[in-house]
Amino acid sequence: MRLTGILCALAMLAAMPASAATTIKIATVAPDGTAWMRELRAAAEGVKKRTDGRVEIKYCPGGVMGDDATVLRKIKIGQLQGGAFTGGSFSLFAKDAQIYSLPFMFRSQEEIDQVRAKLDPLLKQSIAQAGWESLGISGSGFAYLMSTHAIRSRDDLRAAKVWVPLGDPVDELAFKAAGVTPIPLALADVYTSLQTGLIDTAANTPSGAIAFQWHTKIKHFVDVPLTYVVGIVVVEKKIYDGIDAEDRRALSEELTAASARLDKLSRDDNAGAREALERQGITVFTPGADDRKAWEAVGTEAYRQVVANNLLTPPLRKALEAALAEVRGKAAR
Repeated sequence: MRLTGILCALAMLAAMPASAATTIKIATVAPDGTAWMRELRAAAEGVKKRTDGRVEIKYCPGGVMGDDATVLRKIKIGQLQGGAFTGGSFSLFAKDAQIYSLPFMFRSQEEIDQVRAKLDPLLKQSIAQAGWESLGISGSGFAYLMSTHAIRSRDDLRAAKVWVPLGDPVDELAFKAAGVTPIPLALADVYTSLQTGLIDTAANTPSGAIAFQWHTKIKHFVDVPLTYVVGIVVVEKKIYDGIDAEDRRALSEELTAASARLDKLSRDDNAGAREALERQGITVFTPGADDRKAWEAVGTEAYRQVVANNLLTPPLRKALEAALAEVRGKAAR
């Protein structure tokens, strides 16, 4: 009898549903094989090992799950549990996610580093209040205007067919402030649109332009940082909260460590990608001081409209302004 009881208990354990383990499916537009995906996969291996398989991350790269709005719908019906987004695109779900994407707001990588040290924790809190758990925020670098024809002034830009990410209100405001009527498209449609001539100008990091093959279409590069691109890995908070506390810690620590590695890798990748673009024969235009002031004026007007349209929460907006004032005050001494 005792042996029979043990056998029955073992049979019941064997029959328990595999759902006792948590599988987190995360969608991203990042192409497979990029540094971004390599680090995310390394983090997934770390999570699986540290949780003894109780938590497993599976990725759907290359935009196979659709655009950001489609990914959100799939999360809501349980087909996905999270996504890896740019800050600008994730502002559809948590508006403060675009805090680093404000046009012409930041002047250097050093400035970004100091501001992020203060704002990243506040941004994670804001994302949590919107119903998501941020597992990692990583810098992808500055985005620059790239075009099939020369852009040397605001007049050239006004005549251009400029892409903005679909559903990104801040980018739309920025270009409208420059007198441009932008063309909103999903990221996956940019390459084809450059090919067909639907658009002739788009912004990306140097490494992003190569990863998405835009470098085969563009001929010119404006050497003024337009926006700073961050990647944010998020899962629905209710999914995250349903995981055991120790496993949550492993999940957060592994993805946070991957994000820190990506911060460093992106700088090296962008430097190498920029050199590759120049070797390819892409013309780099470096505006003079007066032209730079004109570009910065566009950023000032765009920020004014961001505030007027309440596109950032007041706490994050005030924290940004205070952090920038402190950083620039130190630099001026």
